[in-house]
Amino acid sequence: MTTTTRPGPVPPAGADRTAETRRSARSGAAGLAGAATSGLFGFVLAVVITRGYGTTGSGAFFAAIGVITVAAAVCTLGAETGLMWALPRQRLGAGGDAARLLPVALVPPLLVATAVAVAGVLAAGPLAPRLLGPGAAAGGLLAVTFAAVPVVAAMTLLLAALRCVRPVRAYVGVQFLLLPVARPALVGAAALTGAGLLAGMAGWLLPAAAALLVCLALVAGPLGVGRGARLRPDPADWRVFWRFALPRAASAAIDAGSMWVGVLLTSVLAGPADAGVFGAVGRYVLAGQLALQGLRVAVSPQLSRLLGQGERAAAAAVHRQLTTWGLVLSWPVYLLLAVFGVAFLDLFGAEFRAGAAAMTVLALAMLVNTGVGNVQSLLLMGGRSGLHLLATLAGLLVTVSLGLWLIPGHGATGAALAWAAGIATENLTAYGCARAVVGEPLLDAATLRAAAVTTTAVGAAAGAGVLAAGRGLPGLAVAAGLLAAGAAGSSTLPRVRRGIRVTIRQIRGRDGAAPAAGPAPASTKGRRRSSCRPSGTG
Repeated sequence: MTTTTRPGPVPPAGADRTAETRRSARSGAAGLAGAATSGLFGFVLAVVITRGYGTTGSGAFFAAIGVITVAAAVCTLGAETGLMWALPRQRLGAGGDAARLLPVALVPPLLVATAVAVAGVLAAGPLAPRLLGPGAAAGGLLAVTFAAVPVVAAMTLLLAALRCVRPVRAYVGVQFLLLPVARPALVGAAALTGAGLLAGMAGWLLPAAAALLVCLALVAGPLGVGRGARLRPDPADWRVFWRFALPRAASAAIDAGSMWVGVLLTSVLAGPADAGVFGAVGRYVLAGQLALQGLRVAVSPQLSRLLGQGERAAAAAVHRQLTTWGLVLSWPVYLLLAVFGVAFLDLFGAEFRAGAAAMTVLALAMLVNTGVGNVQSLLLMGGRSGLHLLATLAGLLVTVSLGLWLIPGHGATGAALAWAAGIATENLTAYGCARAVVGEPLLDAATLRAAAVTTTAVGAAAGAGVLAAGRGLPGLAVAAGLLAAGAAGSSTLPRVRRGIRVTIRQIRGRDGAAPAAGPAPASTKGRRRSSCRPSGTG
């Protein structure tokens, strides 16, 4: 398998970095727009589940989602990240070598997923009371969950391929629009008709099957499938791909199941009601993380290409820019969640107020996660999946160890403390490894200024809201109003307006810097041809 590209003459570093940050701005903006939509409908789904099934029923529902999320992540064997790493370094089309990666990446995971599905369906009866709690429908719910593992695993793999072979808007349309919009509609229909947990879970799973079919249709054309592209891999393709992907297999499962491990531990050690509270809290936490996720999927192929060419300075520049974006967009959400947890949880129902302390703990921990940026992507796209595994294992060890100790006595709050410690451990470890691997600064003065300004502004608004109306919905409304007024006022400042204009030009592809205004350098053209995406697709 070819894993290197053949660039032409290297242009000046300044021109390279300008072009790359402009490209990352366009991709990042699309990812953020999709993540915002996904976050909104993810919240709607959480409201539908908690309002429709209560604490005990939503605990079982969230635990079932946790089972399929962790199982599918384990079964993909890290191949989704392998595709994201390898496809940008291959040639597309009927005469290219990218299509040869499909059997390499799909066959082993789907065989494992099928075996897990069969074993899970057979063992669903005795496992269900332990994982989902007592109930007549628990066995059937777990059986349906396991039966869908191959579908979810295949969808995950094809989504990774889609991100590399189509413009980012195609990925956004499936991952951030189709799935999150369809799920609350179907689950809500099941809840409103009183159809029960089994029908609700079917509503959660059906959009995954639809997304799988859409991805198949979108991926086939660019790879040249059906137009003469060679699908038989060389022996070296298997060796190179899986040497990278297998260390990622364990860390992918940990990444995908980070919250769900806590839900399952809480369900087993403290009961489904506490698991329902923790699951509701976790939905808010994951919604705040969607900005970072949108940025990550938008620029991962770009980082793979840059790091594969040894352009570490340009990759670090892209990382710093998007870290600042993610921080400015995510920290206000987490700071408000930390202060007004009661107000947010009231939207699920009064019985979920017990999760307010857990909300504060996790929201503060997520400041660390978003503050260091997508350091995990830097490690993975740089081919250092082993170091990424080290960081995720460290985080998992802390989460599980503290969870076994804290959850029996403290329920959802204990689960939150354990997960928060794991989040901090994983991200700080990954940051240290990425800094050593890239050899370039991953944070700069602009990021630190953004962190200070954001914390000060949101802290002042939140403090005023608490003093004026308390930590409930009225206090949250006061804080949100002050922040909106402050944002509108700051947008009139000359420095802020200049920054907004520069960002808009980057997103539109019309950066005012001189190096980017003229024709693209020869080496940039060469790199685009060797990338997995058509030029200018973002």
